[in-house]
Amino acid sequence: MKPVALALLLLACQDPKPSATTFTKDVAPVVFTHCASCHRPGEAAPFSLLEFGDLKKRSKQVLEVVESRRMPPWKPVEGHGAFVGERRMKPEEIATLQRWVEQGCAEGDAKDLPPLPKFPEGWALGEPDLVVTMPEAYTIPAEGKDILRAFVLPLGLTEDKYVRAVQFRPSNARVVHHALFFTDPTKESRQKEAADPEPGFDGRQLPFGAVIGGTLASWNPGAVSQFYPDGMAKELKKTSDLVMQVHYNPMGKPVQEKSQVGIWFTKEPPRRMVVPLPLFNMKVDLPPGEKDLPIRDRYILPVDVDLIGIIPHAHYLGRECKVWAKAPDGKEIPLIWIKDWDFDWQEQYRYKEMIRLTAVTEINMVWIYDNTSGNPRNPANPPVRVRYGEASKDEMATVGLQVATFNAADKMKLYYAVLAKPKEK
Repeated sequence: MKPVALALLLLACQDPKPSATTFTKDVAPVVFTHCASCHRPGEAAPFSLLEFGDLKKRSKQVLEVVESRRMPPWKPVEGHGAFVGERRMKPEEIATLQRWVEQGCAEGDAKDLPPLPKFPEGWALGEPDLVVTMPEAYTIPAEGKDILRAFVLPLGLTEDKYVRAVQFRPSNARVVHHALFFTDPTKESRQKEAADPEPGFDGRQLPFGAVIGGTLASWNPGAVSQFYPDGMAKELKKTSDLVMQVHYNPMGKPVQEKSQVGIWFTKEPPRRMVVPLPLFNMKVDLPPGEKDLPIRDRYILPVDVDLIGIIPHAHYLGRECKVWAKAPDGKEIPLIWIKDWDFDWQEQYRYKEMIRLTAVTEINMVWIYDNTSGNPRNPANPPVRVRYGEASKDEMATVGLQVATFNAADKMKLYYAVLAKPKEK
């Protein structure tokens, strides 16, 4: 065989050169899936990433925060609970971004670009049964630290109701980082708001009435409201106020924000009730200069339940939270593990599938705290002794679980067992 023919044959047998990674074909699907909910016009992120030029000029910055797992913001460790709306990027998606940057950030053919993602506008689940609005707007200053503010929204109910879903609609999503919703049947939150000259009150000082009322819902940019599973709802006492805890980000100019909340009720009492099950420990005493300080709690279920959601809560010294269940046969069931707690990224997590926990199952919680100057989130410099309390200078150690009982008798058993649970002080 002639040398030229042999060379052509060898060339034909070689693997074809891999095609270049492009924005339109490879990168846009990743960005649209994981980034667009916040990084689009009018949303909370400071810049959009929907267009090729927007991403290219920030490509190295985006790759850095993705490789470090700071973005997309998703705190639960994989394998410790599977949650609705996970924002975790897969390793192959990160590798796609790496190749794109290494190869020079090619745009690609316009015909390969997928459609822009669509996000629900207005009320996602149809017209709510009740819409409540902040009585007056709150002004976020142009500059300064982030603000955590709580607002009391009277519901004006004349009878007990059963909540199927909740949706939060900020008037300006650019300044709202996240929001959590509680119910307070005690009017303690009203008293706290009345004592504050500005609209609302310090969101780091939620009264115990809101804590015992339980969480109703949460919101973060890109979140989509959803109904509880069929036949389930959360009871809302007619004396309850809605307490809305909102985290605001100053954006360079004064902004007024006046949010709305829509609530959907069941037409009839639900077959199964969603009830709050709190784990907490008030015996918090964190000496200055010490870290790896554990605070624990545990609870043994008196009845069978299905676990629907979970919301960990601590302040700035919390570094790690782990929750697991131990079944009667000794099997451990991981429920959530957050290795790098960040007060600014707390959420209410809804499980993709309910987790059945039988009676006599032991639920365990451990929080780990760092009260040293090496903790970048420590608000005190130098560190000071910190104990349990509602203010930002204090600490808390709580995990709220949303569970569904199987009948009214079990609901009352669970309720009284929670009240009788020993409280550390």
